[in-house]
Amino acid sequence: MTRATLLERSGELFRLSELLAEVVDGRAGRLVLIRGEAGIGKTSLLRSFCEGADRSARIVWAASEPLLTPRPLGPLLDIADAVAGDVQEALEVGAEPWDVAVALARELERRPATVLVFEDLHWADAATVDVLRVVCRRIGGVRVLILMTYREEELDPVHPLRFLLGELPGREPVTRMALPALSRDAVAQLALGSGIDAGELFRRTGGNAFYVTEAVAAGTESVPDSVRDAVLARAAGLSARARGVMEAIAVVPQETEVWLLEALVEGHPDKLEECLRSGMLRAGTATVAFRHELARLAIEGSLAPDRLVVLHRRALAALEERELGPTGLARLAHHAEAAGDTTAVLRVAPEAARHAAAVGAHREAADHYARALRFAGGLSAEDRVALLEPFAEECELSDTRTAEALVALDEALVIHRGRGDALKVGETQMSRGRLLVLCGQGAQAEAALRDAVEKLEQAQPGRELARAYASLSIRYMRASDGDPAIECARKAIELGDRVGDAKSVVMALNSIGCVEASRGLGVDKLQQSIDLAERAGLWAEVGRAYNNLCDSLQLRGEWDRHDRSCEEGIDYCQRRGLDYWLGRLESGLAASALARGRWDYAADAARRVLARSPPAYRLGSRSGSLVTLALVRARRGDPECWPLLDDAMQIAETIGELQYLAPVACARAETAWLEGRREAIATATDRAFALALERREPELLGRVALWRWRAGLLSEAPAAADELYRRQIDGDWKAAHERWRRRGCVYEAALCQAEADDHETLRRAFEQLTALGARPAAAIVARRLRERGAAGVPRGPRPRTQANPAGLTPRELEVLPLLIEGLPNNEIAERLVVAPKTVEHHVSAILRKLDIRNRAEASAAAARLGIHQPG
Repeated sequence: MTRATLLERSGELFRLSELLAEVVDGRAGRLVLIRGEAGIGKTSLLRSFCEGADRSARIVWAASEPLLTPRPLGPLLDIADAVAGDVQEALEVGAEPWDVAVALARELERRPATVLVFEDLHWADAATVDVLRVVCRRIGGVRVLILMTYREEELDPVHPLRFLLGELPGREPVTRMALPALSRDAVAQLALGSGIDAGELFRRTGGNAFYVTEAVAAGTESVPDSVRDAVLARAAGLSARARGVMEAIAVVPQETEVWLLEALVEGHPDKLEECLRSGMLRAGTATVAFRHELARLAIEGSLAPDRLVVLHRRALAALEERELGPTGLARLAHHAEAAGDTTAVLRVAPEAARHAAAVGAHREAADHYARALRFAGGLSAEDRVALLEPFAEECELSDTRTAEALVALDEALVIHRGRGDALKVGETQMSRGRLLVLCGQGAQAEAALRDAVEKLEQAQPGRELARAYASLSIRYMRASDGDPAIECARKAIELGDRVGDAKSVVMALNSIGCVEASRGLGVDKLQQSIDLAERAGLWAEVGRAYNNLCDSLQLRGEWDRHDRSCEEGIDYCQRRGLDYWLGRLESGLAASALARGRWDYAADAARRVLARSPPAYRLGSRSGSLVTLALVRARRGDPECWPLLDDAMQIAETIGELQYLAPVACARAETAWLEGRREAIATATDRAFALALERREPELLGRVALWRWRAGLLSEAPAAADELYRRQIDGDWKAAHERWRRRGCVYEAALCQAEADDHETLRRAFEQLTALGARPAAAIVARRLRERGAAGVPRGPRPRTQANPAGLTPRELEVLPLLIEGLPNNEIAERLVVAPKTVEHHVSAILRKLDIRNRAEASAAAARLGIHQPG
């Protein structure tokens, strides 16, 4: 990790800075033992610390080398020039380790303060360790901070470093640090904007910092060249038989049971212990596995094709003999494909897909069907359709492989038309239409759904036609003023009740509920559709109903009920593997936090959704999260708003529906307004305003109209706009303020007060916006106050001090004194009742804004800028 991307290491950096301060002050020498696996970030941590270390301290860096036979005293030879004097002389004459150690200790005693880094001591020779043992015994009286790094897993029981570690005390002057892997959130932050699925990246890397950053830099979830080279270099140090064992383990993605390993190597794996000492593997209870998936993939990718096939055939045979049951189907399918066994793939993969779907693992089910289709070239048309249609359904449920799913349905459509099966043609067109809706291809979706209804109306009316009516009603609900949607939905309910099809009734209730909610008539039918779908076991429809309910509550500003419903829906969708609806609901929670002034949470939640939603799909959740994150930045006056808004606009224009176009248009209008560019609001809102007038959707129409009114493009509110916006546009800011306040929307409430003319109300607006950290809006209100002759209005962004040139937010001003006090992130989080991750973001922002490199410099920088006075 580079300094710019060093995440989740602030606690370690702060502790190192504390220890160095003690050394510089002459209190005592200190020793820090830093352990962690290869690539975890030990070197990055030390480089970041040394870059920001006290300039009065000399920094000397030494490292051991991964030689088959280490150089005697190699690290000491590296630092000879830097320490010179007696040390250099002792090394030149070939002195014993004791003499070198004494010379080094004397040299350190003569210096004011030294940071002495010894990297990779797991590769150190015995003589070097002997020197360090002597120096460590004398460290109490020497002004030195010694930093040693090593890999625990590469120390065998008789390694010289083991004896040194055992001799050291468990307290001062020794500090032990174990660097953990990056969390899922940190990986998502690093992957943001790369187009890489952060969840998959975390799974493959295990949070290993080197693997993560290399993969992100290469823009791939597969093995980058740099990772492959590093892994293969470590494997090259194994004996030939140990490499054979390592290669056998590499063909098994899961943990490898010892009995399976014996089958793979055709005998007892007698070199397994050597493989474990390499540090690339971890041992379980009668199992062994790679620590990181990228390392496994690198070893597997280095094998010759014939060797791979042989190993996979052995694995397939051994697993089939064990009869592992449904839970072993995925393993069988994997090895069958890798072995090129067509018969086994077509026997096992569809069964594995059905099992995965039954337990809610829809993404995995789609993968298994795709595997079977790759081997289905010799099947009959009827047998291929039996794979194509469930594959498309699982893609729809998991929101993956949507382009492949459409191709599969197109092939199925050709087959059904060739057989003259009008019923199946209609069903397939209905499936295509639903998928096209999710892909944002509204016009094509409507054409497919109309064709489905037309074909199915020619056949005996049944559940297929009822579902086609319901699917078309969903499309109409999103693309018209609502009346066509209600008409289609009623047909679906009437026929669905007659033929006993709960799914069509649930879908139709969803459509009617959304239309009624948009007209201010309540959300009863949406709740009814959730209850009915749960009773009928219609998982996907429960997810859809929760999403529509939360969207409707969001439009109505019923945030408490919205958040409760979102959390219920998220829990349900997580348990059922409904990724598409899960992303939409999580995006809704981010929007709620934005509306209610919880901007840190809103930004974090939006980033998490974006990190898990590559641009190729999940358009709905991406659009909302892009808008939320952009507005947090715009309202705080932070940079990089417009790239997010441009991405959101591209999605909205692709889908072409008001529920996407209006929020993006309003966000672009607000950002332009905050930047003082009112003339840009017309272009930002023209299309959405015209569509909102046509649809007569009160909330969205009112929202767009309000920004056009602020730009001077409207003098009165459209009659169809929601009352809240009509009152605000008509000048009744007090009533509008009270409505916004009751909703908990403190930012919008303050903007209402900003429309007043009296000094007292404008000052309240200024204070509320300032407390939120809404610097641009606060500056606009401050300008209005000064124009009206108000005295004592702060010109800077922060009223808390006479000068805050760093531009810290109110929350950052709360964090700063606690940081200076020396509290770690978790204690700051407890004091402020926020998440530790939020504190880490604040600390990073403070360091950036104060232009300092570590916490130790914070007090002086804050005092220099007049933000904080010592004591």
